[in-house]
Amino acid sequence: MRHELIIFDNDGVLVDSEPLSNRILAGYLTELGHPTSYEDSLRDYMGGAVHRVHDLILERTGRRLPEDFDDAFHERVFTAFRRELEPVAGVPEMLEKLAAEGVPYCVASSGSHERIRVGHRKTRLDRWFGEDTIFSAQDVGRGKPAPDLFLHAAERMGVTPERCVVVEDSPLGVQAALAAGMDVYGFTAMTPADRLAGANGYFDDMGQLLGLLA
Repeated sequence: MRHELIIFDNDGVLVDSEPLSNRILAGYLTELGHPTSYEDSLRDYMGGAVHRVHDLILERTGRRLPEDFDDAFHERVFTAFRRELEPVAGVPEMLEKLAAEGVPYCVASSGSHERIRVGHRKTRLDRWFGEDTIFSAQDVGRGKPAPDLFLHAAERMGVTPERCVVVEDSPLGVQAALAAGMDVYGFTAMTPADRLAGANGYFDDMGQLLGLLA
């Protein structure tokens, strides 16, 4: 491989959570008096940490979300995850190959540590990720599109940014990877390639990834 570390986004790349979480987010914001469609949620919040929701709602309306918003939203999401969440097609097979070949990899997600772990337990991806390979926006001051999370993951994994490659499916994630000075491949199963501008390449099937990285 040309790279020494693969950094995976989680939602939409490893676990097929974006449809679930964005429908829940759109519905909850609408309940709270901030009409939001599923498409609005994908456009504005996909790939971002929950603080982005607070920031945009305050910026647009001058109103703050309730203090218990994060807890209530996450409880709805976790309930849906435990009932419905599946891995992205081809991910278990891809991770098995990486592990067998000794290729270093980790996950760096805008989601909380709890969200990552709930999703991984349900999809049985937890067998592929040790505690020392899971990084969350909770670990840094700013989430994507800031580069902080990816830089933190690289530092903890002992690899320089220019030797890392990121796998992302959101515009915010691609921006963060580029800002970190890393190569990035855009996963286009849900997001059109033109929304992931700047990526080094694109693919829509996890079975294609290892060929791109060779």
